[in-house]
Amino acid sequence: MSQANRPGSPRQKMINLMYIVLLALLALNVSSDVLDSFTQVDEGLERSGKGYESRNAALYAALEQQAAVNPAKAADAAQKAADVRRRSAKLIAEIDSLKLAIAREADGPEGNSRALSDREDTDAAASVMLRPLTGRGKALRLEVERFRGMVEETVADTAKRRGIAQALSTAPMRTKGAAAPTEWEQACFDRQPAVAAITLLTKLQNDVRYAEGEALAALRDRVGAGDVAVNSLAAFVIPQSQNVMSGSRYSAEIVLAAVDTTARPTVVIGGTKLPAGTSHYETTASAPGRHTLDGYLEVPRPDGTVSRHPFSTSYTVTEPAATVSATMMNVLYAGIDNPLSISVPGVAASDITATMSGGTLTRKGSGWTARPSAPGTPAVITVNASTPDGATRTVGRTEFRVRCLPDPTPYIPLGGDRRYKGSGAIQRQALLNAGGLEAAIDDDILDIPFRVLGFETVTFDSMGNAIAEKSDGSRFSRRQLDTFRRMNRGKRFFISRIRATGPDGTERSLSPIEVTVN
Repeated sequence: MSQANRPGSPRQKMINLMYIVLLALLALNVSSDVLDSFTQVDEGLERSGKGYESRNAALYAALEQQAAVNPAKAADAAQKAADVRRRSAKLIAEIDSLKLAIAREADGPEGNSRALSDREDTDAAASVMLRPLTGRGKALRLEVERFRGMVEETVADTAKRRGIAQALSTAPMRTKGAAAPTEWEQACFDRQPAVAAITLLTKLQNDVRYAEGEALAALRDRVGAGDVAVNSLAAFVIPQSQNVMSGSRYSAEIVLAAVDTTARPTVVIGGTKLPAGTSHYETTASAPGRHTLDGYLEVPRPDGTVSRHPFSTSYTVTEPAATVSATMMNVLYAGIDNPLSISVPGVAASDITATMSGGTLTRKGSGWTARPSAPGTPAVITVNASTPDGATRTVGRTEFRVRCLPDPTPYIPLGGDRRYKGSGAIQRQALLNAGGLEAAIDDDILDIPFRVLGFETVTFDSMGNAIAEKSDGSRFSRRQLDTFRRMNRGKRFFISRIRATGPDGTERSLSPIEVTVN
């Protein structure tokens, strides 16, 4: 070995120093294969980003269409989707500006992030992202955190929220050789080759698009979250009433009903649940009138929850009846209460009103009472009915002739329902017990009592002379009773000049009665 190359010579020391410098340069230098790999990864990420953009555009279009078709249901979700998309576009544009800034820092003013020349430049990324005066790396971290928070509020699924948090994580990272975790921007961009920093930012853009897509999907699903799955559609006509009067309007709702034949709703009516799988309800119509039917349906949703839908309807129960009237006998009697029955088929009694001309008409219980003022003038009864739509309609008018009450028949009361009207003989004691004379209309149609004002009895003595005795009002006088006691069996006398007044207030002169004493 020559003196020049011995281990301690200056020449050897220079060679050793140059070797160490070369090793250091090799250690700092990144191989072209690794740099090529970063370029290929960045190109792949760009392609993946296009896929995310297409998916997100389709989701956003679906939300806009739902909002256009059903604004009340989807307008709020569409508005939130627009906010998410605007924030995402703003963040992606900011990242694009950072990529361009790094490329120009490495290659000069004409630098292009998609065609980087000085790919191994390890100062460009730190200069752009970590420069104290601008702090663009910190600003990016804060913007990513705000976007991540907004997306997590939109997505309810915990697993998806966890995936979003991991994709957009900006937590401090522990690097090799560091004693404590360093800030996200420091760990990502300090001493990183320009191509690696740009690739990392491209990946961040894809993560933003991924989070945007999860938010849009959650909003789309939220619009239909309460919808009930159906597999059968049917049209139904729901009328306000199935009984329609002539001249009134028929009103009905034409609806499209959707059902799931594999998951029948639970029907509860009046607190009673119908058997599982059935929606048919029957009940016995009891008391006449309007009845209300209240209840609710419970329908299972696809997410396992149950939606409750209350309902209320009413129906009218009427008595089965047929109306038969004799047109020649439509007669009302003046001065008294004439009972009437008024009904309209298919209409509850409570929905019927009536008026009368030439008198008064009042409701009494389930019937009516007509009281004409004076005979001779026809009375017209007008019947109105309330229709299901709330209107009142005239359904009929009937004209009645108004007459005076016929004269009553005088009689001697015998107790109970027995009345002596002059046919046959009367026991002397029954005559004495009767005490007087009464009068009434009792022709099996009318049963109206009259008040007897007075009368005379005419008897005959042995010479055939007529002896008249006056009553004491409606009662036999003492002289009349004494005469009855002296009468022999088979003796006859007459009750005449009978005066009576009825409920109409008019005084009548009644036909005489021939009485035979037994």
